[in-house]
Amino acid sequence: MSQQTFRRTLIVFIGLQLGQIMSSIDGTIVATALPTIADEIGGFSRSTWVVTAYALAMVASMPIYGKLGDLYGRRRVLLVAIAIFLIGSLACGTAQTMDQLLVARFVQGLGGGGLGAVAMATVADIVPARQLGRWLGYQGVMFAVASAIGPVVGGLFVEHLSWRWAFLINLPIGLLAALIVSTKLRLPYRRVPHAIDWSGSAFLTSGLALFVLLATLGGREIPWGSARAVAAAAGIALLAVLFVRRERRAPEPVLPLSLFANPVLRAAAGINFTSGMLLWCGIFFVPQLVQQVLGVTPTRSGLVLMPLMFGAAFGTLVTGRLVARTGRYRPWPIAGSVLMAIAMVLLAGLDQRSSVLAAAVSALLLGTGAGFVMQPSLLAAQNGVEPHELGTATSTALLFRTLGNTVGIPIFGGIVNAGLAGTDLGAADVASALRPVFLVAVLVGAASTAIALRLPERPLREHTAFEQPEGDVPGIPTAVVEVGGVP
Repeated sequence: MSQQTFRRTLIVFIGLQLGQIMSSIDGTIVATALPTIADEIGGFSRSTWVVTAYALAMVASMPIYGKLGDLYGRRRVLLVAIAIFLIGSLACGTAQTMDQLLVARFVQGLGGGGLGAVAMATVADIVPARQLGRWLGYQGVMFAVASAIGPVVGGLFVEHLSWRWAFLINLPIGLLAALIVSTKLRLPYRRVPHAIDWSGSAFLTSGLALFVLLATLGGREIPWGSARAVAAAAGIALLAVLFVRRERRAPEPVLPLSLFANPVLRAAAGINFTSGMLLWCGIFFVPQLVQQVLGVTPTRSGLVLMPLMFGAAFGTLVTGRLVARTGRYRPWPIAGSVLMAIAMVLLAGLDQRSSVLAAAVSALLLGTGAGFVMQPSLLAAQNGVEPHELGTATSTALLFRTLGNTVGIPIFGGIVNAGLAGTDLGAADVASALRPVFLVAVLVGAASTAIALRLPERPLREHTAFEQPEGDVPGIPTAVVEVGGVP
């Protein structure tokens, strides 16, 4: 890649990543602002759904965006996703009730589902797989910095302005992203007709929503063994059956079961699912550990997450450069899974006598392991399919990553709630309630390692999807990617 091409690609890459930066900052700012939001507009019992509504909308829309990008072109679809996200952000920032906020967050999530999936597929369009790891490393740094400053920015907004700026801050960032994408990104594309699987997406989202509801309220508002719990479990099973049946018959399913005949994508999806569970377990429960067990202030507990985020950036940057240099991606998900499992073992061993430094080191190991796992596994998925399947493969891998945190957080939260039942919330009680969470996470790390060992190593493509030598990929014409209007 020449210096001039590198500069043009970098400008486009920054525009693409601004959307993901919005999503990263938004998640951590919201976590900081939730207590204040609930105090001002009410609905404290439903405040966790401010996070869940966004995640469910992303799960529903993410696979669809991959097909829409193939159908209408990734540039156009990405601009639509940014627009939907900004409309949702404006609605969140002006919401007067919790119901309005939850609806607005769902709309925001519908846009957020495309910010990651379409952007990463676009990067894979303009960067050869052999060099893609380096660019994914840059993305990891941006994600880590955005996530790390989110709690700080959120605290400043809540203290000096208003929680509403946690959402309104997205408007200038999103408009800048839209300006760069609309003026600098030019991609030729071959229109690939698609049949959008709306019913499959509805079954998936409804089943997940019911699962999250049962996992969140089960054992408290909904007693286990009660008629409501049994009805919810039956509903989840029915929706799962309907979903699988639909996916087998749909012309183009939202979650293509046929893709899992590909061993690379099968392993990459599994690794993304387990690593998503582990990363968000750390993001949600490490601050609780240091705050409730070690007795530090909320501000200091937020700072403990910074080693996790910068570890993720370091891991992503290192693997990106080494994958580009060596052409091998398989060792990194294996090493990363082992590191994450070790981090969970260390976290499970912490109690009220432990130091904050020990928690920070554990968080650093967890983040570094996640950096080793996530981007190389995504690269493997993108490289392991034909160019015309790139959008679907990218959205499928990211879908499983999102499913990991969407499913994992309610499960881990249910374990904590069960452990706290009947206690007085003393430090020892909280430590006893959190320890099973991290022990279960150790098992998830072991499963991630086992899956990573089954990830096949494939030679990385030396050309972009639009620069394939003639005859290499049937049906894909040889073309030159224009970035910024310059061939």
